Amino acid sequence: MQADARVESIAHVIQMAIAPVFLLTGIASMLVVLTNRLARVIDRARLLEDHLPDLTGEHKIVVGGDLHMLSRRARHINRAIGLFTTAALLVCLIIMTLFVSATISRDISQFVVAFFVITMLCLITGLLSFLREVQLAINSLRIGPHGVVRPPPG
Repeated sequence: MQADARVESIAHVIQMAIAPVFLLTGIASMLVVLTNRLARVIDRARLLEDHLPDLTGEHKIVVGGDLHMLSRRARHINRAIGLFTTAALLVCLIIMTLFVSATISRDISQFVVAFFVITMLCLITGLLSFLREVQLAINSLRIGPHGVVRPPPG
């Protein structure tokens, strides 16, 4: 009978661990998005840096500004990647804590709560950093011919 209770307890823990696994999947998806964005920023910066020695005057200043903006974007993406990775590690700790709790028959739910709260703070901060990077990207967009002043609408 004791073995049946232990198996049932482990089965219950596995059921409880499913929700954090879905959270882990979502975090992994965000990490893919972030690494792709970082790769594009790096590629663009390398391209601009390759052309920088050939430029003079105003063009060099514009490219320098673009490189500065790309550097800011890369910092925000890097921060978001760090925060999402920390969140993923904390989710793994939550899952591990659930299993340890079941095997040692002790209530360590305060650790699960603490890990979960810290995970959510990492996710919130990571999403805010991601949002800031997207805003920087949108603000640096230049669509249409450069140097052309358009009349106001209306």
